[in-house]
Amino acid sequence: MVSPCASAFTLGDIMETWHKTGCVLCAQNCGLEVMVDNDRIIRVRPDKDNPRSQGYVCRKGLNILYHQYPKDRLTVPLKRTKKGFSEITWDQAVDEIADKLRNLVDQNGPRCLAYMGGSSQGGHFEASFGVSLLRGLGSQYYYSSAGQEFSGIWWVFGRMLGKQYNIAIPDEHHAEMLVGWGWNGMMSHQMPQARKTLTGFSKDPNRLLVVIDPRKSETAAIADIHLAVRPGTDALLAKAMIAIIVAEGWEATDYITQNVADWDRIRPWFENFEIRSAVEVCQLDYHQVVDVCRLLTTRRWCMHPDLGIYMGRHSTLNSYLMNILGAVCGIFCVPGGNVIPGMVMPMGFHADERNPQIWRTVQTNMPPAAAGSFPPNVMPEEILSGHPERLRAVIVSACNPLRSYADTQAFEKAFGQLDLLVVNDIVMSETARHAHYVLPCRSFYEAWDGTFFPWTFPDVFFQMRRPVVTPPGQCLEASQILTLLADRLGLIPDIPDDVQKAAEGDRLGFGLKLMEWAGKTPDVQTRMPFVLAKTLGRVWDSAALAALWGMLMTAPKAFRKNAARAGFQTGLDQGDRIFQALLDTPQGLWVGKADIADNWPAIRTPSGKIEVFIPELEEQAKNLNAVSEAECLNLPAEFPLVLNAGRHMDTNMNTLMRNPEWNKGKRACTIAISPKDADALGLTDGQPIRVVTEAGSAVGELAVSTQVRSGTVLIPHGFGLIYDGSVYGINVNQLTKNTHRDPLGTPLHRFVPCRLENV
Repeated sequence: MVSPCASAFTLGDIMETWHKTGCVLCAQNCGLEVMVDNDRIIRVRPDKDNPRSQGYVCRKGLNILYHQYPKDRLTVPLKRTKKGFSEITWDQAVDEIADKLRNLVDQNGPRCLAYMGGSSQGGHFEASFGVSLLRGLGSQYYYSSAGQEFSGIWWVFGRMLGKQYNIAIPDEHHAEMLVGWGWNGMMSHQMPQARKTLTGFSKDPNRLLVVIDPRKSETAAIADIHLAVRPGTDALLAKAMIAIIVAEGWEATDYITQNVADWDRIRPWFENFEIRSAVEVCQLDYHQVVDVCRLLTTRRWCMHPDLGIYMGRHSTLNSYLMNILGAVCGIFCVPGGNVIPGMVMPMGFHADERNPQIWRTVQTNMPPAAAGSFPPNVMPEEILSGHPERLRAVIVSACNPLRSYADTQAFEKAFGQLDLLVVNDIVMSETARHAHYVLPCRSFYEAWDGTFFPWTFPDVFFQMRRPVVTPPGQCLEASQILTLLADRLGLIPDIPDDVQKAAEGDRLGFGLKLMEWAGKTPDVQTRMPFVLAKTLGRVWDSAALAALWGMLMTAPKAFRKNAARAGFQTGLDQGDRIFQALLDTPQGLWVGKADIADNWPAIRTPSGKIEVFIPELEEQAKNLNAVSEAECLNLPAEFPLVLNAGRHMDTNMNTLMRNPEWNKGKRACTIAISPKDADALGLTDGQPIRVVTEAGSAVGELAVSTQVRSGTVLIPHGFGLIYDGSVYGINVNQLTKNTHRDPLGTPLHRFVPCRLENV
């Protein structure tokens, strides 16, 4: 069989050639074109042919060369010894890791093993391989970045909309009003062409942009209405707004009657509520809040919450009350509201902890609330607990928990106690430095990969990025690495020669041969990603590409219907035709179209309606009031300020951009406070300052800014990286405790008590 990429280009081009690809540094994956000369990317420009981004890109995407070509690039497998890391062969690495995994699981049971990965901004295909490896060894402990940020909201969606992966996104194109709550989209994006869209709302006299955020962020600065809510009072404000709507009789009665279950059961929570006192605690103008509530009940609107809600105080309760507000106003599953998008593949799987077959963590009793993934915050406790079934082995892939997750000190201590830590990465990251084995991955520009972020409606977009340059040394796809381990562990059935031979011919013929064999061999279905990797993936040198073909060929009915609306007629070969279209269209294409007039079938609750009563949150929601909140918001004398740990800026990029040269000449990582606080503390812009929290302290450059609310401190995330022997910027996760979290595990990074000290 001819390699799928052969018709597009040949790796190792010696002539300057432009190739279509995408940004891997944020979930929007904007289209890019890269010029390759002598097998090296030398220039980057926006791709106007990408149907989703249409030539839109931010400075991060234009600087992917700093991601692709770091000095600490890995090219061979490494093993940690008493003298440091030593190069070893792939055979030795896979043999030793497989033996250690098997022995640990046999001696301690499957709960000793966890896989952490599958949630990179640039590629999701490894997740099916990592989870399949985990399940093959009997474990359910899958940890991901989704569990770091979205446990509360996805759990709430699971209860209210029926599936944890039913992420109700804003249908901004059909909305008259967009409400951004705890979201600075002008910096964090998280919406296709975010700046263009937000600016469009701001300038359109017939549309409104409303921002609810403690500070005057870049998004709040262009908003028509800015509710500068007091930090930590979002839940109280949401309850007050629902109470206003109830008191005024403004709720969408017909919508609620037809589409909402149990509203009468929870309505009393909002009756006779002390609205004015609550709004006063939120430090807002009562009349302005009432005016916004009137708009919410008379305009066609959608909401875009973000980390200010998800990682704010009362994280899960924030999401619950916001969703109740949306249901009362009738915005779910309607054009211009918040809709359940069509998906190529859901972001995870539904894992209802009420099912006794769903595991909880041993020490912290935490469920996998984020669509099947556990919150990383609890992992240190699960390792250090001393419990007989504690975590002893962790496979980390394409993420950097020692800079990305809360409480770096706790993770360092915990990882030091593991019997086995394996890290798959393209660089010697801070996490890799603690590993027993470090395995070199291909970058996202050296491999086939794609993401399943469902950010568009009604159209369903997908782009399968292809390799544009040759991987250095002995680098493999993360999916290939996991397949090697699964094979050595005996998790893959022996594949007959005729099936292997069929993989070299016609794809549909191979599919028939594969299904014929699978029908006779029960283990094949549960090991299908690995089987495809060892057949089509062997021929194509890509386990991920083989997995894409298999996924499209076995796509669920909902996707096939959406694909038919987009022009891919139904039939046994529909998946193969979509696969070929993706190969022929490197800039990506619309592979489906949801039914814009009928979004309700996506609701998967027992009643078929939005179920607004969640018994686990009843007491929290009922008891939330101005008096108790005012008392709880009093900060301790030793920590009188609130740290926002993770400010979104043009200059931060998680931990994916390690070379600080991309920010040369910019004040990329500062400790920002308001002019009022600077005057009160006798501080000046540019001076060194120390931030102290319960978790630790850090010293950095002070920035005095009118964008910062008095009483708060802002530090961006994604810094504190070790590059070329030096540490650049502040690792904000040294200032956060993993135990400072929501009951579902989300760290409360937007409300960390702190103080400032002169250096």
